[in-house]
Amino acid sequence: MPQDPEIVLQFLQEVEERAEEVLTDKQQIVYLDLKRNQNREALRALQREAAETDMLMVCFGNMFIQFPKTKIRDMIQIDQEYLDEETARLQTELKIKVNFLYEAQGKPELKGFRLTPLRPEEMRAVQQDRQLI
Repeated sequence: MPQDPEIVLQFLQEVEERAEEVLTDKQQIVYLDLKRNQNREALRALQREAAETDMLMVCFGNMFIQFPKTKIRDMIQIDQEYLDEETARLQTELKIKVNFLYEAQGKPELKGFRLTPLRPEEMRAVQQDRQLI
């Protein structure tokens, strides 16, 4: 059964656009995770730094600026919180975009893709039920 080339082209274009969005989000998550790891390394280096140094040099772009150690730690922690929130937001959006991609391809929605972890009280209830068995 021959199909209209315009319909096929439109279908392929829609699938490509959705796939591009998924790949872009995945790349962004990888980039944010890399930044988060660098921040973690910096925080660890600040903890190991000798206590006698109150002021440290920090590189911003192509400049070095001297800041108090506590201010640097606070700035990194704020950045870390932002990166965590942004990564969580992107992961949530990624799940939705992957489902849209599957829908555009005519595939069924992924099973178990929207699972959420058990809350602590739910986990305790499960463990209590196991002990009764």
